[in-house]
Amino acid sequence: MTTKSTDEMDKLIAAALSAQDRDILHNTEELGYFQQFGGKLGWVTWVIMLIQIALFLAGVWCAVQFFGASDLLLVVKYGISGAVLLLMSLIMKMSLWPQMQADRVIREVKRLQLLLASHQ
Repeated sequence: MTTKSTDEMDKLIAAALSAQDRDILHNTEELGYFQQFGGKLGWVTWVIMLIQIALFLAGVWCAVQFFGASDLLLVVKYGISGAVLLLMSLIMKMSLWPQMQADRVIREVKRLQLLLASHQ
């Protein structure tokens, strides 16, 4: 049994399909990072991204104030605030990963369904 690369398999699949099937296959290809933020709930993802950016910028501002502060109370206030804001930013970003992975799996399942349908 010979092993073929994914690109070779994609070319073979595309050659065996009709024009309509090729259009469907084109819609199941891997999307870029920002292209994944579409669909019915794409606006939710964009809101999460905007909030994440705002939290990150506020955390960076607090970090700059932390390193510039000379009073111990200000150091503690800015240090804790900056750390919490940066961690919240990271959590918001990571909350998008499971959905992106699920979308990848769904696209691959559709691709496999199309492959099976073309061999019947």
